Amino acid sequence: MSYMNPLFSQMILHLLLFLHLIFSAFGIGGDQFVYSGFTSANLTLDGTATITPNGLLELTNGTVRLKGHAFHPTPFHFSKASHGTVQSFALSFIFAIYCVQPDICGHGIAFLLAAHKNFSYTMPMQYMGLINEHSNGNTTNHFFAVELDTNCNDEFKDIDNNHVGIDINGLNSVNSSSAGYYDNRNGNFHNLTLASYKVMQLWVEYDEDNTQINVTLAPLNVAKPFKPLLSTTYNLSRVLAGSFISRQYVLGWSFGMNRPALPIDITKLPKLPHEGPNPQSKVLEIILPITTAAVVIIVGTIVIILVRRRLRYAEIREDWEVEFGPHRFSYKDLFHATEGFKNKNLLGIGGFGRVYKGVLPKSKVMVAVKKISQNSKQGMKEFVAEVVSIGHLQHRNLVQLHGYCHRKGELILVYEYMSGGSLDRYLYDQENKPTLNWDQRMRIIKGIASGLLYLHEEWEKVVLHRDIKPSNVLLDDEMNGHLGDFGLARLYDHGGEPQTTHVVGTIGYLAPELARTSKATPPTDVFSFGMFVLEITCGRKPIEQTGQDRQLMLVDWVLDCWRKGLVTDAVDVKLQ
Repeated sequence: MSYMNPLFSQMILHLLLFLHLIFSAFGIGGDQFVYSGFTSANLTLDGTATITPNGLLELTNGTVRLKGHAFHPTPFHFSKASHGTVQSFALSFIFAIYCVQPDICGHGIAFLLAAHKNFSYTMPMQYMGLINEHSNGNTTNHFFAVELDTNCNDEFKDIDNNHVGIDINGLNSVNSSSAGYYDNRNGNFHNLTLASYKVMQLWVEYDEDNTQINVTLAPLNVAKPFKPLLSTTYNLSRVLAGSFISRQYVLGWSFGMNRPALPIDITKLPKLPHEGPNPQSKVLEIILPITTAAVVIIVGTIVIILVRRRLRYAEIREDWEVEFGPHRFSYKDLFHATEGFKNKNLLGIGGFGRVYKGVLPKSKVMVAVKKISQNSKQGMKEFVAEVVSIGHLQHRNLVQLHGYCHRKGELILVYEYMSGGSLDRYLYDQENKPTLNWDQRMRIIKGIASGLLYLHEEWEKVVLHRDIKPSNVLLDDEMNGHLGDFGLARLYDHGGEPQTTHVVGTIGYLAPELARTSKATPPTDVFSFGMFVLEITCGRKPIEQTGQDRQLMLVDWVLDCWRKGLVTDAVDVKLQ
């Protein structure tokens, strides 16, 4: 009769048959496979690993101190022959972990990339079938793994008994986090219990250009989170690349039992295949220098082209930007989206930058791309943090901010595209836009008021827009107003005090107290909104040049009309 020690509870690890396991090495068309269940899968199994009759891949069967491996039957060429770097790859697999006793569980499961599949020397339990007690951290291990660890082991400095870790050549994770995921809706973190027998999905991605590893976890029916659970920079070429191949040849063999071995006839030995360079001929002595010179010229030209291209797409990547990675766009993608920021895609020019129409190359989503200069004394890290936070705003009357790009002292913001364009073009007959009737204007005013209330009182923080005006209000196909351009926005906690800063905004919309206090507040935003309402109603700008040295102040003019009992004369003449 078999006996199971309760300290080593039963743990059954499944890659579920009715879902999918995907691996691909980008750039090599054939290096891709999909398993939707494992009934007909030709995997290489060892230890306790087995495929059940219904197609589950069962790695352990509840017996203590055992291990199981499942390998893809054929190797993949991760290393590029040209320079030996590991190519980009992506993986997704679906799993469930079951423990008989929830408080006492086994040691988890790991996804593994290795230069070999001989792990007979490894140990089970806390070593997870990857190493033994003497091999942890050895550079000769040549493996990269993502562990789903359900046990806290002080030997490997585990953070808890429910975590995900990135392992290089050993089980002391280079980065780890408690299991969970970030909600796409509001960015909140949700904890997950690995050993809950609930079906979950794991994504592992490696970018060869940035040597960045992203690991993302989520419940099965939840879309892949934009923000990864783990993100770290590590060049896997130092782990998976390199030469592990040699050749040995036996040319002859002689053997004798109780007698001398017979002499080998060396004239009949086979010839060795050629491994080194061919002997140089007279022709090569002439052609080789010419060919070498031509190759040097060609390679030099290619290098110059590549360097110029890299400089064109160069962008600044700070270490602190790892946490904002999912919200960052590459400059190359934005450059191609706007066709090189050509004037034909120019939507408008504001006081703080130009706005271009673009189509993202991968998703084909139409966006508005704004290039602004970051000249404030505020650090770029804090500025980007606020931009990313503002990207979480969700309201029907706010233009959605998708993300950013940081390049050479320049910040590029990526917004939702609004087909109707900006409101000021309708108020001042630009581009032959139709006149807005009073119902349309009232709907726009109410929409912006609703969005402003959300920014000031209903979101998790107080958001100050600081530049409310018609050119920053965009219209959709149904003439609904959306407040956009959060390039000057600032936020702070409810109940807190806004920081004093230099005065920004547009003359004519600035509250009078800003010149004295230099502190933007919700009331200063409301003043700008009031000017915005007057401008829509009157069809006139806050400050207009009426003569060589004369200006018309909209507020003074409306007040004068009211005092004369002629306030209706201030209404836009196009509505009368």
